[in-house]
Order: sequence, then structure tokens, then C-alpha cells
Amino acid sequence: MLGICRGRRKFLAASLTVLFVPVITWIYLFAGSFEDGKPVSLSPLESQPHSPRYTASSQRERESLEVRMREVEEENRVLRKQLSLAQSRSPSHHRGNHSKTYSMEEGTGDSESLRAGIVAGNSSECGQQPAVEKCETIHVAIVCAGYNASRDVVTLVKSVLFHRRNPLHFHLIADAIAKQILATLFQTWMVPAVRIDFYDADELKSEVSWIPNKHYSGIYGLMKLVLTKTLPSNLERVIVLDTDITFATDIAELWAVFHKFKGQQVLGLVENQSDWYLGNLWKNHRPWPALGRGYNTGVILLLLDKLRKMKWEQMWRLTAERELMSMLSTSLADQDIFNAVIKQNPFLVYQLPCFWNVQLSDHTRSEQCYRDVSDLKVIHWNSPKKLRVKNKHVEFFRNLYLTFLEYDGNLLRRELFGCPSEADVNSENLQKQLSELDEDDLCYEFRRERFTVHRTHLYFLHYEYEPASDNTDVTLVAQLSMDRLQMLEAICKHWEGPISLALYLSDAEAQQFLRYAQGSEVLMSRHNVGYHIVYKEGQFYPVNLLRNVAMKHISTPYMFLSDIDFLPMYGLYEYLRKSVIQLDLANTKKALIVPAFETLRYRLSFPKSKAELLSMLDMGTLFTFRYHVWTKGHAPTNFAKWRTATTPYRVEWEADFEPYVVVRKDCPEYDRRFVGFGWNKVAHIMELDAQEYEFTVLPNAYMIHMPHAPSFDITKFRSNKQYRICLKTLKEEFQQDMSRHYGFAALKYLTAENNS
Repeated sequence: MLGICRGRRKFLAASLTVLFVPVITWIYLFAGSFEDGKPVSLSPLESQPHSPRYTASSQRERESLEVRMREVEEENRVLRKQLSLAQSRSPSHHRGNHSKTYSMEEGTGDSESLRAGIVAGNSSECGQQPAVEKCETIHVAIVCAGYNASRDVVTLVKSVLFHRRNPLHFHLIADAIAKQILATLFQTWMVPAVRIDFYDADELKSEVSWIPNKHYSGIYGLMKLVLTKTLPSNLERVIVLDTDITFATDIAELWAVFHKFKGQQVLGLVENQSDWYLGNLWKNHRPWPALGRGYNTGVILLLLDKLRKMKWEQMWRLTAERELMSMLSTSLADQDIFNAVIKQNPFLVYQLPCFWNVQLSDHTRSEQCYRDVSDLKVIHWNSPKKLRVKNKHVEFFRNLYLTFLEYDGNLLRRELFGCPSEADVNSENLQKQLSELDEDDLCYEFRRERFTVHRTHLYFLHYEYEPASDNTDVTLVAQLSMDRLQMLEAICKHWEGPISLALYLSDAEAQQFLRYAQGSEVLMSRHNVGYHIVYKEGQFYPVNLLRNVAMKHISTPYMFLSDIDFLPMYGLYEYLRKSVIQLDLANTKKALIVPAFETLRYRLSFPKSKAELLSMLDMGTLFTFRYHVWTKGHAPTNFAKWRTATTPYRVEWEADFEPYVVVRKDCPEYDRRFVGFGWNKVAHIMELDAQEYEFTVLPNAYMIHMPHAPSFDITKFRSNKQYRICLKTLKEEFQQDMSRHYGFAALKYLTAENNS
């Protein structure tokens, strides 16, 4: 838009010049041709040497005027040419509004212009900057470390994706934890026209570890200083963001500000909106040196190419070394060092309007930098209090933040029309697989679910695990949805070992879970529980995908494949670790069966021993699992033998057998074609048998199923005939696949099915 406005000014100026310069010139020449009130002829015929009024001086004057006239004519010719070019470009400028994106408020390079710009707000159409090209890639750098920061990055990225119309390239400086989480998240998110590159933050520690830092961000809070060295050498400019940022506009508007940089300006920053650097917050408060109020580094525009030429690395290091001699440590991490450099070199900074970084920190003065909340562009939650910060518009800010926090990320998978996306092998393979499906098939939705890519956020909460020295550790694996959340505390009380859980939730439900977990003393006291969010998509519950996600992300050599509705007996964790050694699970293909029981009572006095459980069985308080609904599922466990068994015993596979087992972590995955209710565990046990796993029942182990309302999927199975038909079709196809894969040995599964 600014380009259009400037074009109009140039057009008008050129037009006026072409019109008035000749007029003024001829007036000047005409006036100069009078002498003593009489006209002096410029005609060669009238200006002969014999003329009584002819003199040498008048001849020189005439020649001088003729030279000046020729110069003016030449200038007019050039102006006409420029005007012609401007006219020819003018229509395309207007057309360019449709092919280019986002004008933005004109930035400022000094404080007076800044104040004027703030007052002007968005009202002046000609106070705006050149548009960003439609398919121009915008580069964004973010430093991210740990579990909590990874969650914050997702909300930031959502706010950027929501408004964007340009391709994005995120440069993530991440530690090993954040890289694992975010790499999986973006790989499964599959957002078009978004590229992600990771840079190892742990390798950069040595670059800044010599700087003492009191800020809660720790060593990672200093890593923005080394971006010129870390990011690709051919990357010329980048927007750097803190993780606690929320965008309320298109990031392309901020990217366009780079066009306003002049001279040696290489840093785009917003003035700090607190009195921190003024040094009067409390007695003996001594901040690092800064220019006035200083600048906040939550949002930075970096001209990387110029910074490298200026030897930025050397510049900030020398400044930091000098100041640390008296300051001893930084209080605000990289921000202190940036400000110290700017104090010495004020020409480096281009001051952005404050709506590009409205800082909701303690002692903030952010309310003075905008007239209305609708003027805001970027909100920065830079107070440790985060959403509980004090501000008269905090409800507006909080609601905006929560909107993106709970926004369905699947809706952000939209294409950028007119902008070609980079070829993505995973996306192409997915499209090919889906295209091979028959949409007229009555079981199309079942088949399609097998190929659906669900956005996955690993380790949603902080996770810590110390491997057992004897290499016998066992992880309990389970999956759940929101309606089973109440089981988590009970399971944690029954199982003290590591747990891996896959939760099938929407974005909003994920935040409800987070609040639930953070409010639970039991859950917050357990750091060896990995919570992996698989976001909802489609109409089926992807039970086997969830199991596979939970299985894939265990840190122990063995796993106990359970369900969320079961409570393991007290002490089962230690019992299984001993059984692993006793039965040499490390060197044999065994599946250790934990016998399953159930109660119909919501309140149960949980048996503390096998003897107590047998007594409850005899009294009718407990039952063998699904004895009255699905006897075949657990009948091969041979509960009659288990009652008196004192040593492990082997059982053979039978049709529809689906026990809960302990296996090595390298066991086969669950088959994803089975979704919702029916055959999801049966198929897995069948494959274990096909791979010659030996089923061994543990004599002193047990688990109890707790009652709950029927799931939505089992209700569909019971009420929908087509659901049952499709499940039968999938079973037959699975058995055929087994026969092709395992050959003659797999024929028994077809025979057993026909006889059952």
C-alpha cells in the first residue's frame, strides 16, 4: 500500500513539474528580454551587430539564457520519460494488490516518528509499507528447550498459522527433548507450505555458558545472541520470537518492516515497556546499561547478512565481557547484552511501533502504547505470572491466547492457493494410498482410517526416567480418551513403575487434561509417566494407533500391554521385574500373561493378595474377565489351573484369545486397520503366536477391570449392522494377510476361525 501511495506522490510531482517548469522558464526568459521596459528580441534577425542596442554584454546574456533554456528542455524530456513510465506502471500497481499480500503500518526509526505512528494507528492508507510478495517465504527463528516450552511453541505457531498467507520456514534452536517433541508434531501435523529446520541447542551451550545468567530461561535465554553463527550463512533476514508470544495479525506485516531499515540499522526492536532499565524499581536496583528505557528482545528483526559483515559476534562478546566485570551476571539474559550493545551503537536499531510487542510484564507501561485493543499486533506474556498478570485489558489478551491454545490445529492444514509447496514424500505417499481406495466401498471409512495421520504431541507433561541398573524395568502401556481420565490417579497408586499413555483428545480437551493433571498431587508427584496426546480426527477411535504410539515411546526393555480400565495388583511392578529374570525374557520369545478379572462394583475393596482375590471370586464379588459376555477372550488362560498354580505354566493360542501380556519392547505393533471396538487385541495376539511367542501364565499376578459406562464405539458395534459387517470383512482380510506373510503355519488361524 505504501508503494502505491509513494507512486501517487511521484506521479503528482512529475505532472506538476512537467506543467509548470516550461511556463516558469518562458516567463523568466520573457521577463529577461525587457530592458528599460522595452522588449529585447531574441531573434537572430533582430539581433544584428549593427543594432544600436546591441552590446557584447547583451550577447553573452542571450547565449547564457539559450544554454539555460536547452538545459530546462532536457530536464523536461527526462521528466516526461519518467512520467510515461510511471503511468505505464500505475495500473499494475493496482492489480498488484490482488497478487501481493498485506500492507502494514509504517515503522519508525526514531521516537518522535514512533509517537506519531502510534497516534496515526491504522487510519492512514498512505502511511503503510510495501506489500510482501504473495509467495515470499517468511523466516522465523525460535529458541525452545524442554517440555513446557514445547507446549508454548505450539500455541505461538497456531497464532501465526491462523493469520498467515505466506509460506513459512521455522528455524528451531532446540534441545534433544524439544526436538523429539516438535519434530514428531510437525511431521504428523503436515501443514502445507511450512518448513521446519532444527539446530542443536546443546551444541551451542559452549558459546554462551561463560555468561552468568539469573533469568529463569537459563542458558537457553542467551542463545539468540549466536543466531548469526547458527543459522544458514545464506539466510539474510529472520524474525526472532520468544515462545510466550501470541500473534493477532499476519506475520507478513512484520516481515515487511525490513523494507524500512536504512543505513546501518540491523536490529528491529520495540522499546521496553517497563522502567526496568531506568534503575528505579527498588533501592539499589542496578540494571545493565541501555538507551533510555531500553529494548525488549521478545520480538526481534535481524538483518543477518549485515550483522555478519559488522562482526556481530565480536561486538556482543566484547560488550558482554566489559559489562560483566562490573555487573557480574545478566538479569534478563540476552536482552541485557543486546541493550548494552545498542547503548554503545544506537545506529544499529530500528525502533518498531510498540504494538509489535505489547509486553504484559510486571511494572508494565504497555497500556500507554495503544488506543484500543484492536490496534494490537503481538502480545508478549513475558511475566512469570503469565495469564495472571495485571492489566486492564487482560481478559481480552487471555481470551485471545486461549482461542489459539484450544483451537483445532487440524483446521490449519489449509493450502496456500497460488503458492507451490515443496514436495513432501509422506504427503505424496498418503495421497497415493488414499487414491487407491474405493470411495463406493461400504467400508471405505474403516479403510481410510488406517491411513489417517493424526497430529501427535509427545511428552505433553514433564517426563523423567532413570533406567534400572539391572536392565529389568517394565513400562505399563495403555491408551485412553477424556471419559477415562479419572482412572489415572488410581493406576499411579497401583503401579509405581514407568507408564506410557496415549490420550485421544481434541485441542480443547488437551488443555482440560493439562489443568486436571496440574491440579492433581498424585499425578504431579509422578515424573515417570509419559503422556502422549494424539489429536482427534475422523469418526473412529484409533485404538491400535494409540497403543502403537504409547509402545513406541517407552524407555524400558519390557512393557506390560494393559488397558486404562484395569487396576494392576499392588506390587505387580516389582513382581514382573523378577519374572523377567526368572523366565529369561531377554533371550526368549515369551509373552507373560497377567490373568484378568472384573468387578461390577464401582467401589471395591481391592484384594491385597491372591488368596484374598480367590475368596472374593468365591463370594461373587469378582469374576473372571468377560466370563458372561466373551468367554473365549480369556478362557485359554485356564483360570481353574491358575487358582492352585505356584509356578508359571504355558498355554496354547486359541481363536479369539486376547490376554494382557508382558513382552519385550521389540514385539510387533498392533494392526491399525482395526479401529473402535472389535478384534484390535485379538489380531495382535494372533501375530505374536505367528511369530512363535510362547504364552506363559504368571501364577501370582492379576489385574482387575473396573466398571464404566459403555464406550461410544461398542454402542455403534451393537447397534450398527454395517459396522459389524465391515469388522468381519477386515478380520478376513487380516487373516489372508497373515497367510501370505507367515505361509503354511498361518492356515490354522483360518481353520480356528471357521470352527469357532
